Amino acid sequence: MIFEFQGYIPVVHESSFVHPLAAVTGNVIIGKNCYIGPGAAIRGDWGQIILEDGVNVQENCTVHMFPGKSITLKESAHVGHGAIIHGANLGRNCLIGMNTVIMDDAEIGDESIVGAMAFVKAETIIPRRSLVVGNPAKVIKQVSDEMIAWKTKGTKLYQQLPKECHETLREVEPLREVHENRKLQDDTYKTLRETFKN
Repeated sequence: MIFEFQGYIPVVHESSFVHPLAAVTGNVIIGKNCYIGPGAAIRGDWGQIILEDGVNVQENCTVHMFPGKSITLKESAHVGHGAIIHGANLGRNCLIGMNTVIMDDAEIGDESIVGAMAFVKAETIIPRRSLVVGNPAKVIKQVSDEMIAWKTKGTKLYQQLPKECHETLREVEPLREVHENRKLQDDTYKTLRETFKN
């Protein structure tokens, strides 16, 4: 759902998709080919939130900040299920793992990968192409070309998802039994471990 707050109405590019069970409030600007999953809350009630083109904010994420702050999730930033971005800026083509918490005035460098369940303290500066894990989060190595290629490919799936949602997502009554010829989805993307096995 999209909510006006204190005269601020969110701006969402027509190519992007905001799930009806997400909440986008106030001074939020969403660029092209962005995906906002169900249960996500993007609250621009106290400051401006900009999602540049190709950003995805997945299910049950929160994006918010203290009053008077403005934040940007740069092009192709990828925010995994359940993550919290509170007053932090995300660099271009970065990956934020599931259930990660990134606190106020932190800066995540371009093409960095923050592992699942990491806690990035306030005012932490993560350099470009860093692999970050833990609580508190620490840089453990540099992101390789292979790792960022894997991340980029995964993000492209999310950049295609808005179009597919606009074309095929609809509320329906459930079936009462499984049809005999129900097919499985294509295996188009491998885990990082599977990718490096080959």
